Amino acid sequence: MNSSAHALRTVGTGLRALLVFTLITGIVYPLAMTGFGQLVPHRAKGSIIYDADGNAVGSELIGQDFSADDSLFQSRPSAAGDNGYDAQSSGASNLGPTSEELAASIAERKEEIAAREGVDPSEVPADALTASGSGLDPHISPAYAEIQVARVAEKNSLSEDEVRSLVQDNTAHPALGFIGTERVNVLKLNLALKEIHGS
Repeated sequence: MNSSAHALRTVGTGLRALLVFTLITGIVYPLAMTGFGQLVPHRAKGSIIYDADGNAVGSELIGQDFSADDSLFQSRPSAAGDNGYDAQSSGASNLGPTSEELAASIAERKEEIAAREGVDPSEVPADALTASGSGLDPHISPAYAEIQVARVAEKNSLSEDEVRSLVQDNTAHPALGFIGTERVNVLKLNLALKEIHGS
């Protein structure tokens, strides 16, 4: 076989491989994933959460700022965007453990949260003081939810046991019993709180 025939055969093989992989990765795989997504449409469409009236109030995957209403559970701090909680500017502060700015903001948050919740600063958990890597973590730890129970109960004229039961009902456990940690979705918890409070 001469060199030109060999070259043509190599090019033909390459073109066939290109065509096959284009069909698989460009058509078959996307269609299969789209079809699979329709089996779990809630997840495929952004995990939107609706209130009792059927209005979209957010996504269970994206944290929100509830600081304007002290009768609600508060979210983890956010560094996403200029004012935080900006879903179009997901990201962290990029401040490291030696940053004086980070240390100052943590100390300030610790004092503010301890005063707001009526607890000793040593009881304020880490997730209440630092933003997540995305700045949009929709969850808080059960420990952060727990220190908020007394305030939320008082503001909503509920017993602490009622509010603590809501927290437990909205606490997700590790997948398969060991993947991840226990966590509380703040939006879901606040919706459950409003439902029981009748507002």
